[in-house]
Amino acid sequence: MIPAHSSTWMWYASRATGVVALLLLTVVALLGLMVSRQARLAGLPRFAVTGLHRNMSLLAVVFIVAHVLTAVADGYVSIPLDSAVIPFTSGYERLWLGIGAVSLDLFLAIVITSLIRRHIGRRTWYAVHLLSYASWPIAFAHSLGSSSDMQGGWMLLLALACAAALAAGITWRMRAAARDLPRAERVPALMAELHARKPRAGAQ
Repeated sequence: MIPAHSSTWMWYASRATGVVALLLLTVVALLGLMVSRQARLAGLPRFAVTGLHRNMSLLAVVFIVAHVLTAVADGYVSIPLDSAVIPFTSGYERLWLGIGAVSLDLFLAIVITSLIRRHIGRRTWYAVHLLSYASWPIAFAHSLGSSSDMQGGWMLLLALACAAALAAGITWRMRAAARDLPRAERVPALMAELHARKPRAGAQ
């Protein structure tokens, strides 16, 4: 239901951009899993998947910013702008808006460090990038908790579909990693075998 004292278009814009942001974050997370496995999309080379992942991340930032600004500008409730980046400082829906701010901060850290990856080193970038595993579920909880529209009907089904898609992607990634484990175990065995053969070669 649209609040009586709120601008109708602002209300719709805030919710619409929030839904699109969740969809984009899901796509970004799935593409990130593909990039980590150097997988390909049909009709695209591997480097194109990396570029698509980066561009979708930037697009997600645009929609998240639009979601925040329209929510702040909506006059139905008072939400300070700094509450978007400083968690748990809003007097309205403190918990759900607070975890939304946490998710935003994590995602911005991931995007910024990815853009300056060449200057900070791979280890630092990778350590920050692991935050993506926390950013999505926190954003998901924010979406369900802060919006009554996401708690039922087709929008709830859409949110659950996003969760199911990401769960499938993580399962695929873990299985792929498990298949690589035996191959990795062969390296020490091969090195040990080569080391054991060295004395015999010297004896001849």
